[in-house]
Amino acid sequence: MSPAAQSLTSHPVDPARMPWIPMGPPGLSFKPLRFFRDGAGWMYIFRLEPGTLIPRHRHTGEVHAVNLSGTRKLLDTGDVVGPGGYVYEPAGNTDSWMAIGDEPVVILITVRGAIEYLDAEGRVTKSVGSAERLETYRRWCEANGAEFLATLE
Repeated sequence: MSPAAQSLTSHPVDPARMPWIPMGPPGLSFKPLRFFRDGAGWMYIFRLEPGTLIPRHRHTGEVHAVNLSGTRKLLDTGDVVGPGGYVYEPAGNTDSWMAIGDEPVVILITVRGAIEYLDAEGRVTKSVGSAERLETYRRWCEANGAEFLATLE
């Protein structure tokens, strides 16, 4: 099949076959679904254990997030998002949030651009894009003898 024809076919990913991949600090893990080329972003299922805090950060592109299970609190607005809740974050949005309640929060997220983590004065301390997330996943698969299941655009 030619590359052009292949790009017009479905590319299923079965997250049930994929383990939760640790993602930096304790309490965070993910199941990558798709990485968009040229740093354009990624799509993944994100899991936070109860009480886990997502530090203050800014998005360089828009974000779409649907809570599949669990509850989280948006610390800047006080909004509580439970199962089935949807949050849209426009490019430039700055926020922080945490998993609340007794069960993990599981979210389906599409991130465009990068995530810039900020210090108390609003300075960027770290920037994470699709290349870094892809590398985290590749390293984990190699170290654990796991099959690479995510798709690349």
